[in-house]
Amino acid sequence: MAETIFDVVVVGGGPAGYTCAIRASQYGLKVALVDANDRLGGTCLLWGCIPTKALLFSSELWDQIHHADRYGIEGVSEPKLNWKTVIARKDDVITRHTKGLDFLMKKNKITTFKGYGTLTGAAKDGVHAVEVKGVDGKTQTIKAKKIVLATGSNARMLPGYEADETILTNYEILQIAEVPKSLVVIGSGAVGIEFASIFKSFGAEVTILEMLPRIVPVEDEEISKELTRLMKKRGFDINLSVKDTKIEKNKDGALVSWIDQNGKPQSKQAEKVLVAVGRAPRTEGLGLEKTKIATERGFIMTNEWMETVEPGIYAIGDIVGGMPQLAHVGSMAGLIVAARMAGKYARPINRRRIPGCTYCEPQIASVGLSEAKAKEQGYTVKIGKFPFVGNSKATILDAHDGFVKVVSDAKYGEILGVHIIGPAATEIIAECVTALELEATVEEMMFTVHAHPTVAEALLDAFSSVEGKAVNV
Repeated sequence: MAETIFDVVVVGGGPAGYTCAIRASQYGLKVALVDANDRLGGTCLLWGCIPTKALLFSSELWDQIHHADRYGIEGVSEPKLNWKTVIARKDDVITRHTKGLDFLMKKNKITTFKGYGTLTGAAKDGVHAVEVKGVDGKTQTIKAKKIVLATGSNARMLPGYEADETILTNYEILQIAEVPKSLVVIGSGAVGIEFASIFKSFGAEVTILEMLPRIVPVEDEEISKELTRLMKKRGFDINLSVKDTKIEKNKDGALVSWIDQNGKPQSKQAEKVLVAVGRAPRTEGLGLEKTKIATERGFIMTNEWMETVEPGIYAIGDIVGGMPQLAHVGSMAGLIVAARMAGKYARPINRRRIPGCTYCEPQIASVGLSEAKAKEQGYTVKIGKFPFVGNSKATILDAHDGFVKVVSDAKYGEILGVHIIGPAATEIIAECVTALELEATVEEMMFTVHAHPTVAEALLDAFSSVEGKAVNV
């Protein structure tokens, strides 16, 4: 019987890997997918994007129920939280989608292998080999004309510490038995802010420590300032420009100490500590040293088409140097690579057109250049800003906080960036991504019909505000 040689073997079953595998199969390629987890979906589905948003939805309902009488619904103003049910629903959401992925593998005739994939070196006679070690310790070799690496990332830990029942990463915090009375969150990126928002809603005393001068530091400065104001209003203890953070476990949890921005020592006792200081590429043990593949700090370096310097080997997702570690970036990279391998049309990812979303309360979403970045790049900018207090749907939702900020090129009117903090921000950002992708101008968006009443209608006023012509403010 002839040995099977696949057109492509994808190593990693997260959003980048399974998307690439499915699209490659749709193009008619014979595909194998290797994944070490017991279920497909990667960090995003099992321990990241999906479970956290399920918890956030529960926390948002919890907040609304506490004010139900305001909306004419009486008798539910003193609800009781069943954390086990909250976690069970989160797990049910995950299970439904992992089963969906199993179905998609069968539907697209993708051969799956459970185990850790390791590169064996360069291609021989145009054929690559990946050694797969299963959970039972047995190994097998898979051969393919192309290889796509999509092994994802792990949560970073503070030097000198290990994750356990008290010091948590995004993995452990999704398994805690009950809501902690107090939580210190180290890091204020999307992961830290989202979990802070969840547990604050459920009654925890939440302290945030950020080493940089502002929270959500990748966002436009005005967004960071507004989120800080609103989170302090909700009762968060926010500490910026902290240094020398230390964690000392004790019988009541842990004592977290740090040096504040004025050089003074501070400390906080908490039941749990969440470390959310970024993610490290999962490339150790992948066999990169057997190839020409170039790395920087563990990240794999590629060209714009996600090709490594080793012919026939691509890298996508969180392991790629210089790319945002976002599920939708990995997925798009997978689509691009699949098209390239099949000889179909594709275009590389434009870094300036990648949306970023943080699902806290209120939500944050952005795309393109911040005001500061636009000025750094030599643009003469023209800014528009519209507050949600002027949007009728926001009034209906009782969600007046926040605004839409538009950064445009003063000379030609091209939209350079849009930054949103407020209701449904993570949904309405899609329109802004499309506007940037089509190189739309402020004038064109001012005459684009928006349905009424919608939260998205705030975008029409925001684009109009660049020219000082917002109607509803």
